[in-house]
Order: sequence, then structure tokens, then C-alpha cells
Amino acid sequence: MPESDAFLARRRDQLSANLERVRTRIAAAARAAGRTDLPELIVVTKFHPAGDVRLLAELGVTDVGENRDQEASAKAAELADLSLTWHFIGQLQTNKAKSVVRYAAAVHSVDRASLVSALAKAVEADSTRDGRPLDCLIQVNLAVHATTGRGGALPAEVASLAELVASSHSLRLAGLMAVAPLGEDPGPAFARLAECAQQLRNSHPRATMVSAGMSQDLEQAVAAGATHVRIGTDVLGPRPRVL
Repeated sequence: MPESDAFLARRRDQLSANLERVRTRIAAAARAAGRTDLPELIVVTKFHPAGDVRLLAELGVTDVGENRDQEASAKAAELADLSLTWHFIGQLQTNKAKSVVRYAAAVHSVDRASLVSALAKAVEADSTRDGRPLDCLIQVNLAVHATTGRGGALPAEVASLAELVASSHSLRLAGLMAVAPLGEDPGPAFARLAECAQQLRNSHPRATMVSAGMSQDLEQAVAAGATHVRIGTDVLGPRPRVL
């Protein structure tokens, strides 16, 4: 059953108020860090309906993030009439690369050589991209005692992955992404990310994007130089129950 006009109006007002609060937090965090630039907001819409994304677009949101290909591809198709930039931010299996490159402008979770290869081949084979390269961010595992595996590439692995991405004509090395480790102070973790980002820029000056910070730690991320923050709950509210 279609949602009523009254429901949509209430939801739009709720999203508008939430967006205003988040944008105020971002601006305040930038001022506190002595920054003259404002980090860009990526609204993470996973588990929320396409209707919410449409309302967000009406409210001026241009960048949305998703972490499951099945959900993201369906939303992108339903909302193809909107001028949205889709960011894939979740762990990505190589067999999903062909699907993801059909709608995503950026993949934030590049963490291994096999994924770089899969994304490059998928972009080259996708005629709908019209030669547009895919922005790739290397996900860095910021845990103090991190080991190779899930959660991103180790800091020591970033340079080699960056070279792989940069050497592909179908990919563009955009920068780094990270999530603050559970149970650790996000401040020092994001400081480690800032150091990795500087090292990357030393070798690849155009790889300036730093995707970091969520609802609970955006201030620490902005202080450490995040150029993009990924906010879900504080904009959209609690995730709908998934059966």
C-alpha cells in the first residue's frame, strides 16, 4: 500500500531535522579542528527503503552509501531518475564486482589485490560506464594488533595496493577509508589513518580522499582530517528490523 502523504511529510520533516543536526555537528567539528573546509557527508542508507533515499535527495543529499550489493543495486535501479552518487562501503566479494560497477561511483573497501583485479576487469567490460574510471579507496585496518584478514589492509600493505590501483586505466586511486576499531579510542586510531593518508599523498598526490567517521565518532575523524564522513543512524534513525 502506498505511503500516505501525511506519513511522507512527517518522515521528510524528521529527516530534515536530523540532517540539520548532523551538518551542524560536522561544521562545529571542522571549526574546532581549525579547518576552513567542510568534510562531505555520505548518508549510509543500508536497510532503509528507497523512499527514504528519495526524500533525502529532495533535501539536498547527493551522496549515499550502501554495504550490500543486492540492496544497493535494487535501490540504484529504482532511483535511477535521481542525480545521486552511490558509494559502496561494505566488504566486497570479487564475484560481486560486475554488479557493483554498474551503479557505484566509488568503492571504499578495496583491501586485496584480487579485488583490484576484479574491479578493473568489471569496469573495462561494462559499456554503461562510458569509459568513466571507478574511484577506489583502500580500506585500512587501524587495529593496534591487526593481522591480515577482514577489516581492511594492513598499513604496510597500502603502498602495494595503491600501486596496483594506480596502474589500472579503469580505476582511479581516490584515497583511504577506515572504521575505528571496536574497543579502541577512535582519536589515536584516526591519527594513524592520517599518517597513512599523508604517506599515500606523498606518492600519489591526487589520492586526497579520507573516508572516516560515523555517527559516534565523526568529531574525532574530522579532527584527523577526514574529507568524507559516513553517517547513517543519526540521519535515518535506527535501522528497520530485518527479518
